[in-house]
Amino acid sequence: MATDQQAMIECEGLTKRFGTFTAVDQVSFKVGKGSIFGFLGPNGSGKSTVIRMLCGILEPSAGTARIDGHDVVRDTESIKDIIGYMSQKFSLYDELTVDENLIFSGKLYGLHGRELTKRRDELIAVTHLEPYIDRRAALLSGGMRQRLAMACSLMHKPTVLFLDEPTAGIDPVARRELWDLLFEFTAGGMTLFVTTHYMDEAERCDHVGYIYMSKLIVCGEPDELKKMEDVNPPGTRRLDVTCDHVTTALQAMHEMDGVQSATVFGQSMHLLVDEKVKRSEIEEKLRSVGISHSEIREIGPSLEDVFVTLSAKRAESAKEKKAA
Repeated sequence: MATDQQAMIECEGLTKRFGTFTAVDQVSFKVGKGSIFGFLGPNGSGKSTVIRMLCGILEPSAGTARIDGHDVVRDTESIKDIIGYMSQKFSLYDELTVDENLIFSGKLYGLHGRELTKRRDELIAVTHLEPYIDRRAALLSGGMRQRLAMACSLMHKPTVLFLDEPTAGIDPVARRELWDLLFEFTAGGMTLFVTTHYMDEAERCDHVGYIYMSKLIVCGEPDELKKMEDVNPPGTRRLDVTCDHVTTALQAMHEMDGVQSATVFGQSMHLLVDEKVKRSEIEEKLRSVGISHSEIREIGPSLEDVFVTLSAKRAESAKEKKAA
C-alpha cells in the first residue's frame, strides 16, 4: 500500500500491552498521503488503542510508528502540529456556543487575533454551521454536533485527521453529508484515518485494514480484499435470493445440503453455496416452507462477507489452538 504515494502514516510491529493483556499485537501498515484509510474491527479489537498510539497519547510497548516521517514517541511535539483528532464521543463544551467552542479550540492551538478569526470563519463556511453560530452545543442535532467537533479538530490546519467512529449515532443524511466533507478534505491533500462499523463507509475508503483480537488480519483496497481465496473458496459461488418471509427462508437454507453460509440482507439472503447446488433445488426447498416465489442471482462478495469470513476463520483457529 502507498507504493506510489508518500506514506503519511507508517506502522511497523506496533504493539501495546497493559500488564499481561496485549491490546494491539504486531500491527504494520502504511497510509498514503491524501488518501482515506478505513480501520475496522469489532469493539475491543484495538482500533482506538492504535489511534491513541499514533497520536502520541499512548506510548507503544514495542514497534514503531511515524506520522509524516516523525516518530510518534520521540517527536510528539512535532506531531501535534500536523494531526487532528475527532473522538467517537462528542467531546466539546455543551454550555458554550458554536462560536465559543471554535474560538476556544483555536486558542488551544495558539491562534490569536486575525488569524484565529479568519480560520474560524473558514471552517464555519466549510461545515455550513452559519445558522447555528450562536447556538449552544448541547442544543445541536447529532449531525451538527459532529460537524462542530470536526471543525474544532481542524482549527490548526492539520495534514492528517484521525476520526474515531465519526458517524456513530447520527442519521443517514447527516452521515452522507459528513462523508461529502471528508472527500473535500482529501481533494485538498489531507490524509484521513477513519474507524467505522458501517460497511458502506468502508467501501468509500481507498484502503481498509481489519483488526481482530488485537491483530491486523488483512489490509488492502476493498476490491482486492473481495478477491481473496478465503472469501471465495474454490468450488463455491455466492447468490442473492430475494423472497417473502426471509427469516423462514433463512432457516430453510441453513438446513439445506450444499449451503455453506446464509445471511439476511434486508429482504434478501446472501448465500455461499457449493457449485453443484442448482437454483431449482433452492427454489424447491423454499417452496417446501411455503415460499412460492423467489428471485436468485449470482453476486460477488461484499466487504461484510470479507470481514465475517476472516473473523470466523480466526475464531476457529484460536479455538483449535486452545483445544490443543
